Amino acid sequence: MEPKKNPKADLTKNSSLYFVMGLAAVMLLTYVAFEWKTYDKINEYDTSMNVDDLLDEEVPMTEQIKTPPPPPPPQAPEIIEVVEDEEEVEETIIESTETSQDEEIIEVEDVVVDEIEEDLDVPFSVIEDVPVFPGCENESDKRACFNKMIQKHIAKNFRYPEIAQEMGVQGRVNVMFVIQKDGSIGGVRMRGPDKNLEKEAARIIDKLPKMTPGKQRGRAVRVPFSIPITFKLQ
Repeated sequence: MEPKKNPKADLTKNSSLYFVMGLAAVMLLTYVAFEWKTYDKINEYDTSMNVDDLLDEEVPMTEQIKTPPPPPPPQAPEIIEVVEDEEEVEETIIESTETSQDEEIIEVEDVVVDEIEEDLDVPFSVIEDVPVFPGCENESDKRACFNKMIQKHIAKNFRYPEIAQEMGVQGRVNVMFVIQKDGSIGGVRMRGPDKNLEKEAARIIDKLPKMTPGKQRGRAVRVPFSIPITFKLQ
């Protein structure tokens, strides 16, 4: 025999209706909670300023710094001595620059102009009278004799530096020097591949003898001269 349920006792009869009503109530409360606004309480303040209190404020007394009074001005001397100026001032006499008829007029032709000697450098290739190397005084072609004696001097005094031999250094050193107006050698300059070779070339040139200076228009001048010295290992 199956038990029969009383329709009034059925709890699931209107469950869907209750669910919808509860869901609507929850959504309503949620909406109200999001839209709820609160405002700060407005207090009424007295914005009036009591000016009397500010005027009655006591200002504390500060210490006053007393500055010393300025020193009194110096007293003027009671007696003023008057000194007489007895010094005589010489007057400046301005002489006239105008010529008179009694003055002698010198003609321009009678004025002797001293020539100013200038240190001129005349190259060896263009100088009129080349410097004379000792031993070339009686030669007709003193220029060729000069070059020959320079080469002979270099060959006689040539000495290959030992340190350059050990290092295997060789090359050509261009030597430039100036035969001065008194025949001495000066202004020696070198340019080569190694300092040791340049030093040896300078030593050879320093041994050059004093020469007869070169002349241009009958006046002694300085004569620059250059010559290459070749260092070659055998």
